[in-house]
Amino acid sequence: MAKVSATQTDALAEDEKVTKKRVPGATRKKLLAAGRKEFANRGLEGARVDEIAKRAGVNKQLVYHHFGNKDELYRHVLESIYLEIRKREQGLKLDTLPPLEAIQKLVEFSFDYTAKNRDFTAMLIDENVHKGRHMKDIKDLEILHSPLISAIERILKRGEKEGVFRSNLDPEQLYMSIAGLGFFYFSNIYTLSAIFGHKLDTQEKISERKAHVVRLITDAVVR
Repeated sequence: MAKVSATQTDALAEDEKVTKKRVPGATRKKLLAAGRKEFANRGLEGARVDEIAKRAGVNKQLVYHHFGNKDELYRHVLESIYLEIRKREQGLKLDTLPPLEAIQKLVEFSFDYTAKNRDFTAMLIDENVHKGRHMKDIKDLEILHSPLISAIERILKRGEKEGVFRSNLDPEQLYMSIAGLGFFYFSNIYTLSAIFGHKLDTQEKISERKAHVVRLITDAVVR
């Protein structure tokens, strides 16, 4: 990491002092948002700390102050996205819904989130290029995902008990199918458009795909 001069240290301290007076953690949030855009556009290798700081409107040294290095910022961006998704999923209140409606709502949410957050898809592709090494370093990663898997398991058990769902459905397999159907569409939307000879990135085609995915998943779980 580059050495920080006395002048830079003073500027850093002043920037932090002003930021804290405004909103606690505001600089960190801006850096996470800026990092998310830069990493999605350029990938980890192509992303530049200078550009991230510029996007966030802060001193470059604040990136190192808050995250240490570019790789750590990348990891924190991934973690923040998953925390956001899990928080929104909790807001669906799936346990209060009838089993089939709960599954349908989860599928719709997953598809819509992927449709509206293409940067997340881009970052997942990039992280898989790096063989998930940053994901492995996310603290309590399994705990982060286990509430969703547990929620799906409860829904499936309720549905089976009520005679609505087939028996012995695997919640992990179902989760991967739900996430994968949306991810494949949006991560390949331009190549698929070229193959089929018409644009798939239109609201009409996206709505058609969403309806198909919902039917596919619900048909797979019902008796």
